[in-house]
Amino acid sequence: MKVIVIVGSSRNDGDTAALTDELIEQSSWDMINLNDYDFGYYDYEHKNRNDDYLGLMGEIIEKYDTLVFATPVYWYAMSGILKVFFDRITDVLTIEKELGRKLRGKRMAVISCSIGNNLGDYFWLPFSETAKYLGMEYLGNVHTRTGEPNELRIAEFIELVEK
Repeated sequence: MKVIVIVGSSRNDGDTAALTDELIEQSSWDMINLNDYDFGYYDYEHKNRNDDYLGLMGEIIEKYDTLVFATPVYWYAMSGILKVFFDRITDVLTIEKELGRKLRGKRMAVISCSIGNNLGDYFWLPFSETAKYLGMEYLGNVHTRTGEPNELRIAEFIELVEK
């Protein structure tokens, strides 16, 4: 089982980066930082079909069985870059349908971080419902708090993903 951590954060040296570094160190999973790619917002005319998005999705879908999304919490939601990534999934359901069909049977999990612990269940809804819509298995999620020891929560998350 190959696992990829897809990091969506505005900063490459922030709290999500520190969380992801610790996650990778404990798990040895692969990682992709969305900041390393140039892709635009979803548009109905697919004018941006030649940006990095479809190639990145092709690589992810072909190489990995489990997608782990890592995001900070911005205004009670996933980060903007990760939201754009999710919006662009429509591209693999419309203009690259064969690629999109390959998401069926894959697995998804989410890890987040923020300074508080007031997310509620709705924060996870875009992830779990997207997985359901795509025919993926939603494994679950964990939230970590910046500035607190999170080693145990990360270890439990890795166990959840790897079982």
